[in-house]
Amino acid sequence: MKVAAVSFDDVDALHRSISKRGVPYRANRTLATLSAMFSMAVKWKLRPDNPAKGIERNQEHKRRRYLSNDELARLGKALNAYRDRQSADIVRLLLLTGARRGEVLQAKWEDFDLKSGKWSKPSATTKQKTLHEVPLSDAAVRLLLNLRGHLPKDTEWVFPVANGSHRRDVKDAWAAICRDAGIKNTRLHDLRHTYASVLASAGLSLPIIGAMLGHTQANTTQRYAHLFDDPLRAAAERASAIITGKHGAPVVPLRSVLKDRRS
Repeated sequence: MKVAAVSFDDVDALHRSISKRGVPYRANRTLATLSAMFSMAVKWKLRPDNPAKGIERNQEHKRRRYLSNDELARLGKALNAYRDRQSADIVRLLLLTGARRGEVLQAKWEDFDLKSGKWSKPSATTKQKTLHEVPLSDAAVRLLLNLRGHLPKDTEWVFPVANGSHRRDVKDAWAAICRDAGIKNTRLHDLRHTYASVLASAGLSLPIIGAMLGHTQANTTQRYAHLFDDPLRAAAERASAIITGKHGAPVVPLRSVLKDRRS
C-alpha cells in the first residue's frame, strides 16, 4: 500500500490480527514501529496524519524474571561446556555487568580501561544516548583480558566476526544454552534483571543500582524496589536482637532474594 492510502482501520486490523496469533506484545511493538514510521511520514509531508494513533494497545505486565542460585549454577556449567566460546563469553559479560545486549555486542576495545577496571560505553550504544561509565568487577576484567589475549592486536571489536564487523546476535545460542542448563521462560535481557537482583540482595541502594545499570530516571530503577524485602527483614531482625539484648540469638536465615523471583 502507498503511505497515503493506509487508514486507521488498516493499522487496527493488523494489530488485532497479530494479537490473535497469541503474541500480544509483538502486536504492540509492531504498532509502535508503525506509529514512528507514520510520524516521519507526516514530518516529510507524505500524509497529513498518523493512522497508528489512538489504537488501543494490549495490556502488558512487566516481567520479573530472575535466575535463582541453582539456575545460575546450572548456567555456569552450561556455559563452560558450550562449544561456541564467543557466545558463551557474551553471555558471561552480560551477566557480570548487567549491560544491555547491544552494548556488549557493539563494545570496542577502546571503550575499556582494563588497568583501572572501567568501561566507558559511548552514547551511540546506550539506550539513553549518553556516555555511561561503569566500574568492572575483577571477574569481568579477567574475562576481557582472556578475550584480548586470544585476538589480534589490531582487532577493533570485543566480539568480532569474519567480515570485520561485530557479532550481531546470540539468540539461537542463548536458546541452546538454556536448554542445556534446563532453564525455561528466560530471555537474554533477564540477565540484566538478575544482575540488579544480586546488587539488591547485597544491600546496595536503588540509586547505586540505577547508576550501575545506566538509568537516568529514578522511576526506572524503582521496579527493583521489591527486591529489598528480604534484606530489610533480615536487618530488622538483627536490630531487634541488639535492642532486646539478645546479641547471640540466631537469626533465622531467609531464602535468598534470588529464590522464587520467577514470572
